[in-house]
Amino acid sequence: MYSGIDTTAQYQKGAGLDAKLNNRADHGEASYRGTGRLTGRKALITGGDSGIGAAVAIAFPREGADVVISYLPDEQPDADAILALIEQAGRKGVGIPGDIIDSAQCRILMERAVAELGGLDILVNNAAKQQHVENLTDLSDEQFDDTMKTKIYAAFWITKTALPHLRAGSTIINTSSNQAYTPSENLVDYATTKAAVNTFSKALAGQLAPKGIRVNIVAPGPIWTPLQTAGGQVVEELPELGQDTPIGRIGQPAELAPAYVFLASPESNYVIGETLSVNGGKPTP
Repeated sequence: MYSGIDTTAQYQKGAGLDAKLNNRADHGEASYRGTGRLTGRKALITGGDSGIGAAVAIAFPREGADVVISYLPDEQPDADAILALIEQAGRKGVGIPGDIIDSAQCRILMERAVAELGGLDILVNNAAKQQHVENLTDLSDEQFDDTMKTKIYAAFWITKTALPHLRAGSTIINTSSNQAYTPSENLVDYATTKAAVNTFSKALAGQLAPKGIRVNIVAPGPIWTPLQTAGGQVVEELPELGQDTPIGRIGQPAELAPAYVFLASPESNYVIGETLSVNGGKPTP
């Protein structure tokens, strides 16, 4: 059980690295114990080098799955650490660097993932871009475009490319956010993508359910990841991040992993189009 979690004011240029966080995030490295719920499964996780994606990339192989993670080239140090943990779990781990704002890279990612794993059963669209901007007039066209492409366009491209490889029993899990329901005024573009994730996922869930492919959503609250320190939040406000939740603190990535495992496993066979909120008690619709 976590109590107070220190989050100091820190800024990281670029995408940010877990390895350089002053207060290291907990991805479940020392705590997650698998029970074979994903034995023999094959998963692709975007943004799997750090934060929530890293926690999922640690949990899945401990449940028996082989895993491909995608990430930006600058995030290679974090990716190497996660890939080592996948191998320690006795499963195959493959890292594929590249920027998924490019549709060609998304196709390459899927082709390589399927070739490396010999197929695909689980797709986790998790990667996102978050940069706080106080005024809409200061939100550049380039940032708006990059934020949309990283979260929405990439999910569309990757999912579309994945579908020919997915069979009945496969699962797609998309990462949304409490920002879809209670958006921060300085995260207009980021919050918009999260609301779009919900609609995209629920429409797709209805389309794919007759084929036996389940689509669901995990909607985290404030979680301690490098994203927060790399322009995702106002630096001076980081020490108080998450204190407005009923539980009174920010969450750790390790606290998200069980939600993804549940939605990826046969235990959730009758769960389709669901948004599973893991947000410290914040009310959602």
